[in-house]
Amino acid sequence: MSGTSATADRATWVGELDRLAPLRELRVGPGFHAARLLVTVGGTPQGQIAVPLRNGRATVADLEAALTTLGPPEEVTPAPVATDPITVVIATRNRPESLARCLRAVLASDHPALSVIVVDNDPEDERTRDAVTATGSPRVRYVREPRRGASVGRNRGLAEARTEIVAFTDDDTEVDPAWASRLSGAFAADPELACVSGPVLAARLRSPEERAADVALAWNKGFTARRFSLAQPPDDSPIFPFAPGLFGIGANLAVRAVAARSAGGFDEAMGPGTPTHGGEDCEFLVRMILAGHVLGYAPGAYLWHHHRPDQDALRRQMEGYAVGLGSFLAKVALSPRGRSAALRRLPAALARLRYIAAREAGAGDAVPADADQARTRGLLTGPRAYLRSRRAVRRAGGAVPPLVGRDRPVVPGHHTATGTGRAHPADRDDPAVPV
Repeated sequence: MSGTSATADRATWVGELDRLAPLRELRVGPGFHAARLLVTVGGTPQGQIAVPLRNGRATVADLEAALTTLGPPEEVTPAPVATDPITVVIATRNRPESLARCLRAVLASDHPALSVIVVDNDPEDERTRDAVTATGSPRVRYVREPRRGASVGRNRGLAEARTEIVAFTDDDTEVDPAWASRLSGAFAADPELACVSGPVLAARLRSPEERAADVALAWNKGFTARRFSLAQPPDDSPIFPFAPGLFGIGANLAVRAVAARSAGGFDEAMGPGTPTHGGEDCEFLVRMILAGHVLGYAPGAYLWHHHRPDQDALRRQMEGYAVGLGSFLAKVALSPRGRSAALRRLPAALARLRYIAAREAGAGDAVPADADQARTRGLLTGPRAYLRSRRAVRRAGGAVPPLVGRDRPVVPGHHTATGTGRAHPADRDDPAVPV
């Protein structure tokens, strides 16, 4: 398989370097002008470094110079690991080659009690089933789901799982061999955690579009362990808890099954395979926070994501995420209690949108020329897309959990009666509220 990049405009080789191993000259294939290396200490990530390549080579001196930016390896605390049983859910549709690569990585895990559920959403043929069969592994179970949508697939996998911990990843990822053990370890080390996410790193940075996606999407949230709750709001997020992307993304997410089911699972009106295209993971994590749960970020539980390699795919992805963000904002607006809390954060939210726009604009020449217009179009399309999708899902009997449910905590400073056994009127999404 081949950090932020100072090499965004050059073909970049991606790899790993463990500081406990002897340092050797780096030699890679032709065509690369730089290398981005995930630096680990005994397998625990410390950070990423960018190293220039000359004729596909970086000397030991080059590597040593780059490593000085990270500090001594003795400061790195080993990521906790555990062997508590874990189920990995992969929702997929019509991407058997990508799925096969993902399954190879998951099955290479060092976790001794790992099982896999592949949910095949509304397939056109039997290629996904064939990819599962080809693994020859009794640990992988194939489930056919007639309804389309990533949220539907994740909910089906959550319902089928029989372990206390359930992890989710996508078919375009490759997980690290210690990924599942470290997710289990994060839960074991902190019994209060209901969800855990981890870094999503670029697997390839060869094409301009892959490099642009890596900067514009900013899926890697760093290598510092974090904890999020209403009781302890983070100092660096003025829009908390309505912070898209702060808590991680659905491609690298694990939950305590009981907590996720009690919150209603994923909103099936949101996400890939629906008119909203995205937003489902952000909405789920914000809803978990609003329900009073504690979320964690475990930098040791990392995986690699294969970004879109061409212009058309990148354009669709970026516009799709804008639609998903607009859908998420619509759901917040439809929730009286959520809307009330969010309005007080409006100035900070607008500043955040400006920051996202600037980040995308600085992601390189491969960013579509109409990215600003596409983002605006997506944000405006999102509310209508969500309302249309929500109606369809409800008619089909699917899951559309309210942002703030019955007898659940709300953002500090808001009063709510509890213990009555009945939902406060403001706990229900109000379809009459305009967006």
